[in-house]
Amino acid sequence: MNSPENVNVRTLRKEDLNAIIEIDERVIGEKRRTYWERKLEMMNSKSSQISLVAELEGKVVGFILGDISGWEFGVPETIGWIDTIGVEPAYQKKGLATALAHELILNLKNLGVKTIYTLVSWNDWDLLQFFHAMGFSRGDMINLELKI
Repeated sequence: MNSPENVNVRTLRKEDLNAIIEIDERVIGEKRRTYWERKLEMMNSKSSQISLVAELEGKVVGFILGDISGWEFGVPETIGWIDTIGVEPAYQKKGLATALAHELILNLKNLGVKTIYTLVSWNDWDLLQFFHAMGFSRGDMINLELKI
């Protein structure tokens, strides 16, 4: 098994779609090709989008999707978002997600972002612990929902 030192973090490209779909399927348990095709097409059309992949020996083994805000609700352009992060199960807990997140944070900081938000399910203890270890804490925004 390669160590995180051997990881190559680079900008996500269209050709990475199949690898992302495969990683997502192994993590989530279902194939969501249409979802990912739409998501990557939508993100690629935004100039504020910053997404990365982690490669080991030329194979994509993880990804992170990020964006810079500029949307309504009074959120300034100095706000960044981590949308989605995924790591091939065989490579989890080996520092790849941390390498991806550090690189995304650095890229966002270099673009003038001052604060980064992400949404995590209150019941996803592993993901909450990961983001806490990265220095994230509860923010001022509240997630509201209406079941219909």
